[in-house]
Order: sequence, then C-alpha cells, then structure tokens
Amino acid sequence: MRSNSLHVRWCGQVPYREMLAVQHGMFEFGEDQHLLLCEHPHVFTHGPNADLATNLRCVPSEVGAELIEVQRGGDVTYHGPGQLVGYPILSLPPKHGDSGPADTRAYIHALEQLLIDVLGEFGLVDVGRRGEYPGVWVRPNSESPRKIAAIGVRVGRGSNERRTMHGFALNVSTNLEYMRNHIIPCGISAFDVTSMIEEGIDVTMSDVVNALGRLAIERFGRGLGTTAGVVFTQRDEDLSAFSRGQGPGLPVRMVRRMDEAGVAEGLSITERKPEWIRPTVTLSSEVLATKKTLRELDLVTVCEEAGCPNLSECWADSTATFMVLGDRCTRACGFCLVDTRKPVAPNVDEPTRVAEAVARMGLDFAVLTMVARDDLADGGMEHVAQCVRAIRDRRVGVQVETLVSDVKGTDALDVLLAERPDVFNHNIETVARLQRVVRPSAGYARSLSVLARARMSGLVTKSGLIVGMGETVDEVKETLVDLAAVGVQIVTIGQYLRPTSHHLPVARWVEPEEFDELGRFGESLGIQHVQASPLTRSSYHAKTAHRHASGVVHA
Repeated sequence: MRSNSLHVRWCGQVPYREMLAVQHGMFEFGEDQHLLLCEHPHVFTHGPNADLATNLRCVPSEVGAELIEVQRGGDVTYHGPGQLVGYPILSLPPKHGDSGPADTRAYIHALEQLLIDVLGEFGLVDVGRRGEYPGVWVRPNSESPRKIAAIGVRVGRGSNERRTMHGFALNVSTNLEYMRNHIIPCGISAFDVTSMIEEGIDVTMSDVVNALGRLAIERFGRGLGTTAGVVFTQRDEDLSAFSRGQGPGLPVRMVRRMDEAGVAEGLSITERKPEWIRPTVTLSSEVLATKKTLRELDLVTVCEEAGCPNLSECWADSTATFMVLGDRCTRACGFCLVDTRKPVAPNVDEPTRVAEAVARMGLDFAVLTMVARDDLADGGMEHVAQCVRAIRDRRVGVQVETLVSDVKGTDALDVLLAERPDVFNHNIETVARLQRVVRPSAGYARSLSVLARARMSGLVTKSGLIVGMGETVDEVKETLVDLAAVGVQIVTIGQYLRPTSHHLPVARWVEPEEFDELGRFGESLGIQHVQASPLTRSSYHAKTAHRHASGVVHA
C-alpha cells in the first residue's frame, strides 16, 4: 500500500547519530516518501573529502560538540539548537525517460526553492541562490551575501537508485558563533552566515516547521501528505533522574505533560471494563508448575511485574517472558507498573538460572525482556547477551527473542546485536505526540533508530504499541508507516489498562473492530505480521509471530 504522499515528521531535538540511523533504515527498507525534521545537539559533520586541517578551527569536544564523518558531498558544516534540519527520504524520478539516474541538480534546485519560499512567507524576500555555491543566501547578488541555509544530499545507486538521504539546514535562531569562530562553513571563507532571527524575523521553530511541512507536501507530495510530531516543549526535568545521570530524585510531571500534549483526563479507574477486555484467569496445573519453576530458580517475569492479562494463557502453554537485570527500572514511564526504586546490582548467575528454567519448561522459543538500566555503563546489554548465550548453550536449537530498552541510543546496543537474537524487539509504545507523556526518558526518533540499526544488522525486528492513551487512529497508522519504513517485520498493538490511579488514565476503550482495521493496515504496508487485539501484549503469541515473519507459516 504505497503512495506518493509525503509523511512529514517533526522529531524534536535528536542526536545526529540517531537520526542518521533512521535515515539509513528508511533509505534501505522504506518505499514511502518521508521528510524528517529536527534540531540536533551541537555537532560538526563533514564529507569524506573535507579539508578538516583548513576548515575545522577547534577541538570539537572542547566546545561541546561531536565530529562525525558522513557519506555526502560537501566540507565541514555545523548543526545545533535553533537550526531546523530536514532529511527528505524520497524516491526521485529518473533524469531521462523511464530509467536511469535521478536529476540530482534539479533535486537540489527544488530544495533551495522550498527554503526560499518558506523564508518568503515570513517576510524575508531578498534571498536566493548564488551561482556555484549550493544553499540559500540573503542578498545573494550583493558584495556581502550571507548564507542562511546549507544543502548537502546523497542520491543512491544500484538497488537504492534515486533514493535520497541527508538534506538541508536552515538557521532559525542558531548560535552562529559555532560557524563563525569554530569552522569555515562548507569550506566557504569569503562570506558570512546568518539566521532568520539575526535578519530581524521574529519567529519560533514551530512556526517554521509548520510552514515548511505544508509547502513540502505541496511540492514533493503533490498536495498529498500527513504530518505528525513530538510536542515542541521539552524539559530535562521531565526525565527520570537516572536518565539524567543523577540517581533517584525528582518525580515525573505527568499532569503538566498531559496538558501540553492535549491529553484529556480520561476514564475513571473505577469504570467497568467492556466485556472484550476482561481476561480469564485459570490456575491450571500447568500454570502452577510454571510458577513453581520460576520460584525455585528465583526468577522474575514481566508477566507478573507488569500485571499482564494473558498470564494464565501463556503459562498454561509453558511460556513465560523472563525479565532480567532485576525488578526495578530506572525510568518512570506513565503506563508501567514495574518498580522504580533504586536498582540493585545485576545477579551474575541470572543467565544460568534463566537457561535452566528454559530447559525445565522445555521451551523452543524463549522471550527475554529487561528493566531499563540507565545506571549501568552499557545499559545492561552485556548481561542480556550473556542470557542469550546461556540459553543457547543449555538448550540447543532454542530461539530467543529479546525485548530491550533503547540504551540511550548508544553503541552499547552493538553488544546485543552481535549476539544475533532470533527476534530483536524494542517497543515504540505510542505515537509521536504522546512520547513525552507516556515515556519521558525515551524518544520517538531514538526508538526508530534502534530498530533501524537492528534491521540493518540483518535481524528480525519487532515493535509494539499501546492504544487507548489519547492517540487518534490516524496517528497510530502514521506510526505504523514509520515502523514499516525502517523495516520492522512484527508489530503488536494492545489496549492500555491503567495499573493504578498514579498512572496515566485510559482515554478510551478501543473496539475489537478497530484493532482488526489496524492489523490489516499494518500488513498492507509490508509489515509481515501485526498482532492486534485488546489483550495483545509485547510477547503475546511471540513464537507464532516469529514464524509468520520468517515465512514458516502464512497468515
């Protein structure tokens, strides 16, 4: 179900490496047209042929910036707060006829014109191109032009012929000292840089994002497109203390964040649930045997800790999802029942005990999940990898799914990717608008980047959503579009159930027919298996979902 419509995404402030991973995922696996918009923390980027000896005038770490080489044209440039960065992931038409390479020059010209028109909407009219220099300039034909927007693109070849990456950077309220004092921007020393604010245009980032998104849909989507994004207000104090690297401390500001995201008060926790959302609990002999094994080996399951409604069904099938690294999480997500007190050190023998439980239960498909461990240098990835190794050593042929945190988007993720779990699962949880309400220590783009990195590593990837927290059906569909674009093969969608009155309220009970519609829509995008129902949870029917994604069975 592909179209030429443009999906515009405002992602907030995102580290450069994370957005690069999302780009790579959409470049390799996506077919739809995307425009990713964001700000970056301070970073200098450069193409492989950049003259850093001449054009880099500082030690990046000493001015609070990263230095990253990327596969694009151009010399060294800067991205930072107050600069709107856009990454169009498009499939360009051929330059001649029905085949052949894209007209890259025409594409760059189109990006320049988009930015020129955006600036014109805000009253900055003496802007345009300047001969051989790509980008957009203020007073371009004068003796002292000033560059206000840079452009650097990559157009694919071979299997990704005419697919685009990278894009443009428009200075809205950028701290220009990073470009004036620390680099020679794009290797152009003869001319100065400027910003919309410096040119006297009183404008907010949200104003520019909205205008640019609208014009981009007109130009690149031929009037067809969608917009979605995180809320513009972002505060460090919304994060859990561990996510700020400070240990236990401030509580989550849930009510304020709900108001900023437009989430209503919701249903009373005492309201009776519809018939379709009431699980059946049966303490069969299989359930009791599973409980006995887990207790004997002193293991924790997310089934119990998160109050999963499918516990008795899964345990009766001798299936359990093992939660490793303890039962205390360093994050404070608004939907989750898991304990958030200060965590204790991981048990070094836990991998052995988990493997023993898998063997005793006779599992051929084991699911591991984890609490977030932002207190650990590697986020717990080595421990999860040890659990995978121990299970495979103890029971030959077993398949293992790992449901893990985002490890703050760091390279620690590579430790687990190298272990090659049979399914790599990371939940995006909710739509872009509600990310800061639902899981303030995570991020929409970061989750997409984690999933993209796993998919680029050749793993089967999986993600999950909870609905009924204030999102719209269209927002869920747009999230499915984004997951499909980075190559996710399995998605779970289930109804949110409020654990206590201290958690986010239920906005509405989602009808079973709506779950069916979402499942059909997701699979029409190319997602190989969508498990969608009121009681679906991340590891529900995990083995069956993996078989669908692997082509062992057919839906």
